[in-house]
Amino acid sequence: MTQHIVGRALLGTPVTMMLLWACSACWAGDGEQTVKTVCAACHGADGNSVDPTVPKLAGMDQEYLMRQLKAFASGKRRNEIMDGIVANLDPAEFSTLAAYYGKLKPQPGKVVDTKLAEAGRKIFEDGNTESGVPACAGCHQPDGLGNARFPRLAGQHQTYVLKQLGDYKSGRRATDPLMTTVGKRLTSDEARALAEYIAGL
Repeated sequence: MTQHIVGRALLGTPVTMMLLWACSACWAGDGEQTVKTVCAACHGADGNSVDPTVPKLAGMDQEYLMRQLKAFASGKRRNEIMDGIVANLDPAEFSTLAAYYGKLKPQPGKVVDTKLAEAGRKIFEDGNTESGVPACAGCHQPDGLGNARFPRLAGQHQTYVLKQLGDYKSGRRATDPLMTTVGKRLTSDEARALAEYIAGL
């Protein structure tokens, strides 16, 4: 109930209303126009968001991005801002948007705590056999570049990664059963270490 109330409240905020107004003016155009008019406000025109709570999309696999857009459209994945944006987006444009961001060059992230990042590296490469956490590299690739099934992690914002791991842990995000299991098994310290390491990949 609280989430629905918050969602309705956010949909009435000036920023969200401005984005939705912009959407209505550009859904009929090509993907690039939509990116520049709507998506860039949060994700950046070059796909490298400056807001640490918003994911970098540059260099993401096209199929993965399309699947996330479909998840938002169906309600399987929820976000107060994205719910309103995708609801007004023509599904036929999903592939164009995904291809646009997939071709952009991702900018590297920045490690703040090298000691924490080193702890994260061990989990990323080897997992935690005692708690049953698999090595992240097994799915997201050793370099963190991801693929059609699993997202690119390299250089992603620490804050965003931590939020997603927390959402998998709590069940708020349930788009991937494997990640739900991983989220529940990771300790808060392990999650912070992983986020720090990932930022520097």
